[in-house]
Amino acid sequence: MFDKFRRKAAAGTNLRKAVIMAMLSAGTLAGQAASADSLQSYNYFFLEALRQQDMGNLSAAFDLLSHAHELNPKAAEVYYHLAGYYVDMKDDARARAYFEQAAALAPDNSTYQEKLGQLYVTQKDYPNAIKAYERLYESSKTRGDVLRILFQLYGSQNDYKKMIEMLNRIETIEGSNEQISLSKMQIYEQMGEKRKEYEELKALVDNHPLELNYRVMLGNWLLQNGKKKEALREYRGVLKEEPANALAKLSLLDYYRSTGDQNTVNALTKELLQSPKTEKDTKMALLRQVISANQKANVSDSAEVMRLFAEALSTPQEDADIILMKAAYMTLRRMPQDEINHVYEQAIELEPDNSRARLALIQSIWDTKDYDQVIAICRPAQEYNPEEMAFYYFQGMAQYQKHENDAALETFRKGVAQINKDSNPDIVSDFYAIMGDILHEKGLDDEAFQAYDSCLQWKPDNIPALNNYAYYLSVRNRDLPKAEQMSYKTIKAEPDNSTFLDTYAWILFQQQRFEEAKIYIDQAIRNDSTLSNVVIEHAGDIYAQAGDMAKAMDFWQKALKAGNASATLKKKIQQKRYIAE
Repeated sequence: MFDKFRRKAAAGTNLRKAVIMAMLSAGTLAGQAASADSLQSYNYFFLEALRQQDMGNLSAAFDLLSHAHELNPKAAEVYYHLAGYYVDMKDDARARAYFEQAAALAPDNSTYQEKLGQLYVTQKDYPNAIKAYERLYESSKTRGDVLRILFQLYGSQNDYKKMIEMLNRIETIEGSNEQISLSKMQIYEQMGEKRKEYEELKALVDNHPLELNYRVMLGNWLLQNGKKKEALREYRGVLKEEPANALAKLSLLDYYRSTGDQNTVNALTKELLQSPKTEKDTKMALLRQVISANQKANVSDSAEVMRLFAEALSTPQEDADIILMKAAYMTLRRMPQDEINHVYEQAIELEPDNSRARLALIQSIWDTKDYDQVIAICRPAQEYNPEEMAFYYFQGMAQYQKHENDAALETFRKGVAQINKDSNPDIVSDFYAIMGDILHEKGLDDEAFQAYDSCLQWKPDNIPALNNYAYYLSVRNRDLPKAEQMSYKTIKAEPDNSTFLDTYAWILFQQQRFEEAKIYIDQAIRNDSTLSNVVIEHAGDIYAQAGDMAKAMDFWQKALKAGNASATLKKKIQQKRYIAE
């Protein structure tokens, strides 16, 4: 970075030298004046360096700082500012040495200590980073952010006692809270200090008697540590005060699973799923739990899970999330696609602007080639989600497949109007590529080529677009060097693709490079025995111009038999020579 600024400032080098020389000639060199004069000179150079830095003259500022350093080698501020320049110059060793010197010369300067600590962290020198941040904490004992950094640093060293100490310091500043208590518990667990872990959680419960979820957490800890009766007591105590507490009921499920009481598990599960007071996220977590348990147990029957989905959906839904979860499960279990599609339709009916449901349904229907239904789903989607380009893409593609080119072009143009800097490059590129294909079919080659150019701006390696663009240019005998470059990319990407090989051969043919064209048209023929009659005719044209008329006649006859009814082809055969279109 600094080198970049140095280059930019090169034009001001002469001016910078003139300023410094003027200062030197005024008698400000170290050793040429008394101590007071030297300090005055130092101040002048240092302040002028800061002024030049503020003006963006970084090279001049660096030179002035270096001279100020010569005048006063004990100035901490000069070490600090020079260190920043060495960071930009990627001179890590000198940057570190200068930051260290600045911090040593001014141990009470919190900015220097913090910068030094940050540098140590960047260099992954965590022991020295700890020392720097501890010094910083000593100068400002109310900074919780410094303590949190120290907590992380001690964690990198697996120093659990120090981590607890940092949390205690934070607690002194900010007071106790759930996050601190949970962090302490986790550390005590890693230390194997079960008693302290329990005491920390019990203190959290005692200090927040109205937070019933803390009691549930205590019950969970007791259950995980084999104290089932005590855990059950906590859960029941919570439910006595708040009968609809979903967290306590979920924990009760774990309790009864651990005791093997499946009947109670089923009853509680049904109650939670059917209760309108159970939050949607809780219901979904419960369903995932059951699905995961069934997969681990290798249960092949999906009837139980489907029954649970029915119970979860038996109450009015605010959104389609659980319905879509059901569709995902049905897809996982390879249920009939018609049934899955019906679930997607339910999701759309409940939440018409749910683009995820519509896209899933469209992609499912696409495979059936029911393009009318695809169009019917896409049209209202564009009203609900006008910014979602996928709906224009699928509608336009469906219309294109139905040979409704004008309608498809209109749809794609609507989609293009939604393009912004965050648009998916693949989708945008395909939009323009298909528009190019349609415009070419309509005989609007100039507009088609503009569309292909836009396509390749968004995705330079759109291989099908590169092939089509190159071929259409070659047919027009236009921009052949550009066409050759694009076509060459396609055969590098797919060297066995006969269509791409034919395009490249034809571009070479148009450039009268007939022997080269033969190499690639031969590869195209070897790789595909079902080539179109146009490609076979190309082979004849290439061989004719390369001087092998017997082989050319053979290819032309094959093209004719394959259905090529071109009048020009018939003339070639009759006159036994190549005739341009």
